[in-house]
Amino acid sequence: MASSSSRLAGVAPLLLTAVLCLQLPTVSRAQLQVGFYEKTCPDAETLVRQAVAAAFAKNNGIAAGLIRLHFHDCFVRGCDASVLLVSANGMAERDAMPNKPSLRGFEVIDAAKAAVEKSCPLTVSCADIIAFAARDSINLTGQIVYQVPSGRRDGNISLMKDADENLPLPTFTLQQLIHLFAKKTLTAEEMVTLVGAHTIGRSFCSSFLSRIWNNTNPIVDEGLSSGYAKLLRSLCPSTPNNSTTTVIDPSTPTVLDNNYYKLLPLNLGLFFSDNQLRTNAALNASVNTFADSEALWNEKFWKGMIKMGNIEVLTGTQGEIRLNCSVVNKITGMEMAHYYSGSASSVDEIVTS
Repeated sequence: MASSSSRLAGVAPLLLTAVLCLQLPTVSRAQLQVGFYEKTCPDAETLVRQAVAAAFAKNNGIAAGLIRLHFHDCFVRGCDASVLLVSANGMAERDAMPNKPSLRGFEVIDAAKAAVEKSCPLTVSCADIIAFAARDSINLTGQIVYQVPSGRRDGNISLMKDADENLPLPTFTLQQLIHLFAKKTLTAEEMVTLVGAHTIGRSFCSSFLSRIWNNTNPIVDEGLSSGYAKLLRSLCPSTPNNSTTTVIDPSTPTVLDNNYYKLLPLNLGLFFSDNQLRTNAALNASVNTFADSEALWNEKFWKGMIKMGNIEVLTGTQGEIRLNCSVVNKITGMEMAHYYSGSASSVDEIVTS
């Protein structure tokens, strides 16, 4: 094994590269923009929309999965498609408890990427494809139309521990939720707005089992309707099949609407974290406002999605444009410096091939 001094000597040039990268002109950190691929790949958004529509026609539940995929990507290392990377040792973001096995839509992103690559090789990032797919899913389920700023680049690092540390859990308290969203520059009201995406999709029983069972005994949860709790217990026994799921919104489970907010005052929020929104007067007021005005929630929701899509993005010469969304193109000096600094325990935690 090489000595620590010789190892550091080999790393020095890489660390210098990292410093120089931080001193790149501001153009490399340009803001995202609508129509970013207008000249370089004018059919990019159309091709993604077609891939999403094809998948939606076969299974309309995929829309919720694609919206959630964008959220889970952006909250870990920013919107850089790191959630798509596959690790040989099962230690990437997608292997983390909040993502596996519930996260889905990977095959739709792969299909969209294949179509885009055929039209415009190595031009459109996987990160932008995720953002486009989420927008198209929102349009298909809620008829909300908006434009997505693009120009994101793909990251080269995907660590399970980052997902475990940065993704909210259905058991979180209000303070935990507010703190986590604040770390991503999102306000408490924006948190209430974005969590309205719970109006579509399904959940595994494990996400709310602690609300309805204490070992084999029923639990009385004051934030959960007794009738709803009884229904959930019939669907999810105290030792459920790990594949058992139920709809999050029992009234309009496939429509992106404001019904989520109408259910909360009736104690019909599926997760403990849902009910937490009502424990704060200001946030409960937002819940009631959104329940009264779907138009207002629609507007705030798509604006919140755009803001979320700007979290810690890579632009300009940062990152890369992946050829295959599940595998990085190469290992760069920045990643190696990250490895040798001790931030990652193995090269396989950084990239896979």
